[in-house]
Amino acid sequence: MSTTHRVHALLAAMTPAEKLGQLQIVFRPSSTDAAQLIREGIGSVFWPRSAAATNALQRVAVEETRLGIPVLVGLDVIHGQRTIAPVPLAQAAAFDPPLVRELAALAAAEARSGGVTWTFSPMVDVSRDPRWGRVVEGFGEDVHLTAVLGSAMVRGYQGTDLSAPDAIAATAKHYVAYGQPEGGRDYNTVDVSEHRLRNVYLEPFRAVVAEGAASVMAAFNTVAGRPVHANRHLLTEVLKDEWGFAGIVVGDADGVRNLLPHGVAEDLAHAVAQAFGAGLDVEMGGAPRDLDPADLERIDPARLDDAVARVLALKEALGLFDDPYVDPARERIEPTDAARALVRRAAARSCVLLKNDGTLPLRAPARILLTGPYAESTDHLGAWTQSFGAHAGSIADELRGRLPDAEVSVVPGLGFLDDDASGIADAVAAAHECDLVLVLAGEPSALSGEAASRSDLRLPGRQEQLIRAIAGTGIPFGVVLETGRPLVVADWIDEAPAVLVAWHGGTEAATAIVDVLFGDEDPAGRLPMSWPRSVGQIPIHYAHERTGRPASTGGTLTTETADVGLDGPGNVHEKYTSKYLDLGLGPQFAFGHGSGYATFAHGEPRLSGSEVSPDETVSLSIDVTNTSARRGEEVVQVYVEDVVASIAPPVRRLVAFERRTLDPGETTVFAFGLGREALGFWAADAAFIVEPGLFRLHVGPTLTSTQAVELRVR
Repeated sequence: MSTTHRVHALLAAMTPAEKLGQLQIVFRPSSTDAAQLIREGIGSVFWPRSAAATNALQRVAVEETRLGIPVLVGLDVIHGQRTIAPVPLAQAAAFDPPLVRELAALAAAEARSGGVTWTFSPMVDVSRDPRWGRVVEGFGEDVHLTAVLGSAMVRGYQGTDLSAPDAIAATAKHYVAYGQPEGGRDYNTVDVSEHRLRNVYLEPFRAVVAEGAASVMAAFNTVAGRPVHANRHLLTEVLKDEWGFAGIVVGDADGVRNLLPHGVAEDLAHAVAQAFGAGLDVEMGGAPRDLDPADLERIDPARLDDAVARVLALKEALGLFDDPYVDPARERIEPTDAARALVRRAAARSCVLLKNDGTLPLRAPARILLTGPYAESTDHLGAWTQSFGAHAGSIADELRGRLPDAEVSVVPGLGFLDDDASGIADAVAAAHECDLVLVLAGEPSALSGEAASRSDLRLPGRQEQLIRAIAGTGIPFGVVLETGRPLVVADWIDEAPAVLVAWHGGTEAATAIVDVLFGDEDPAGRLPMSWPRSVGQIPIHYAHERTGRPASTGGTLTTETADVGLDGPGNVHEKYTSKYLDLGLGPQFAFGHGSGYATFAHGEPRLSGSEVSPDETVSLSIDVTNTSARRGEEVVQVYVEDVVASIAPPVRRLVAFERRTLDPGETTVFAFGLGREALGFWAADAAFIVEPGLFRLHVGPTLTSTQAVELRVR
C-alpha cells in the first residue's frame, strides 16, 4: 500500500495524540464506550454486531472528530461469519486451495456486509504439537501446505480490490513460531534456531506477504528470549526491510502490556516504546491511550509517522474515506442456499478415511444404532465461532430424514466428558438389536482453540470404553470422529473396522457426514498433521531432520544388551538407534494419510529431464487411473529428498500436491513444475540456495505410498 497525497495531508495535520489514537484497536467495548473512544481519537474497534451499529460508529468518526478519519472494524472471522465452514485444520485436510479461497470469500462477503473491514486470519503458524489447542486454527504441520492454503485464504478474503463490498483485509498470524510452544502450552516460550526459523516457521509468512496480506499479527511468544512484540529483528529487519512488507503489523490482545510480565519492560511506557520501536504499528488492547503525554517522547517521531501512514493507507485501500458505510438492508444475517451448499461440500471434502474394511459406504441398513456423544449433539461448529446465531443440526435428525423406512435408534451411552460409564451397557444392549452401529465420538469444540492445550490426547471421558464395548458385540460398526486436533487412538483403533475423521465441520457438518457415510461424497481428504501413537512421541512430524542413527524397527521393552558396532562393518546394533523402547516406529497415521471409496492405479513417474541447473524448472508427471466402478477423488503428493546437503536435510518435504475427480476407468495426467523453491533451502546467512547434487522426487497418493525418480542438479 502506497502513501498517497491524502495520507500525507492527514499526517501533516495530525497532532501527536491523534496519531497515537490511530495506532490502537480497543477490543470488547460496548457500543457506547466505542463511540466515546472514537471521539477521543481511537482509530480501530471490534465489530459492534450489526451493520447499523457499525454505521453509527463510522458516523461518529467521520462527523464528530476533527479530521473525520473513518475507523477500521476488526473481528476474528476465522472460518465463517454467519455461515460456518469447517475449521481451518479441516480445510487443510481437503488439500484443495480453490476450496479454501471460496470459503474465505464467502466469509469476507458476509462479514463486510455487516461493516467488518479487517479479519485476524489466516493463521499460518506451522503447528507440530497437537497438544496446542490452536492447531485447529491453522493448516497443520507442513510448511508448503500451510503456505499454499494461507495464500489461498488471503486471496479469498481480499479479492482483487480491497474496496469491493465483499472484501476484507486479511491478517497473517501469529508472527512467528507461535505454533511450537514448549510443552504445547499456549502462550509459552519458543526457542528456535535461525535455520529452523527460516526454513519452517517464517516460510508461510513470506508466502502470504508476497500474496499481498494487508496485515501481520505479532505473536505472544518469545523467540530466543525476545518477545516478538518487542523484536526489531523480526518485525522490522526481516518483515519490513527484507520482505518489503508495506502493510500493518498489529499486536495480539494486550501483547504490548504483556511485555511487563515477560520481564523485558519496567512499565507501560517502556513497553509501548519498545513495541513501536521494534516495528509494531497497531496495538490491540489500548495500552498507548493509558500513557501520559510526556511518554510520547519515548517514541521516535519518524517511526510514529510511518505507523500512522500504514494505518491510513489501509483505510484508503478499503475505500473507507470515500464510503465508510454499508447498506443495512443488504447485510447477510442468514446463510443462503448457495452458502450452505458450499460449506456442505467443504465439510465432506475435509473428511479423512483413516481405515475401512468395506463397512463404508453404508448400504441402507434396516436397523441402525447411533451411540456416542455426537449422536444427537449439534456441537459441530468448532472453535472460534462467533455467537451470531449460527447453528448446526444433529446427525440423528439427518439420518432419520435420509432413511425414512429404517429404524434409527439413539442410545448415546455417555457424554463427552462423563466419567460415569453406566450408560454403556444400554448402548451394548441396543447394539444387539441392530444391523449396524455408528459410534459418533470426539472432542467437543470447547476443548480446542485458544488457551485449550491438552496433555492427554485420547478421547475424553469414557468414549474409548464405549468403542471397545461395541466392538465386543460382534455387530458391524464404524466410528466417526469429530475433533479439532489429532488424537491418540492406539488403544482402540485396531478393533474398529472403519474410522472416519470428520473434524468440526461447521453449519452443514451433520449433512455432510451423512453424505460421506452413504457414499454421496468421497472422503478423500488427507491428514494435515501426523497422529501420534502416544503423547510421549510428540513431536512426531514427518519432515524431521535426519539423525545419524536412524531406526529401522521399533524398540522392545526388554533387558537386552548389545555392544556398539558388532553387527558388521560400519553398523550400529539396532538397540542404539533413535526410537522408543515401548513404541513402534513413526506415528499411528502419518501426515498425508487417507484414502477414499474409489481405487486408483498410479503409473511410473516421469521427468522432463534428468538434470537441471539451479534456476531451471523440471516437469514431473504421472498417470493416474480410476480402477473402480465409482467416481472418486484422488490426491497426488510430491515430496523432495535431498540426498546429500551441506546441512542435515529433512527426510522428505512436501513440494507439490493436487486433488482431482476421476470417473470410473478414466486416466488423467497429474503434472507438476518443480523449480528453485522446491529444491533449495535457506542458509544461515539468510540466502536461499540450491546446492548441486542428487535429489529423489517421491510421488504418490500418500507419504508412505510413493514411487521415486531421481533428479540431479548441476
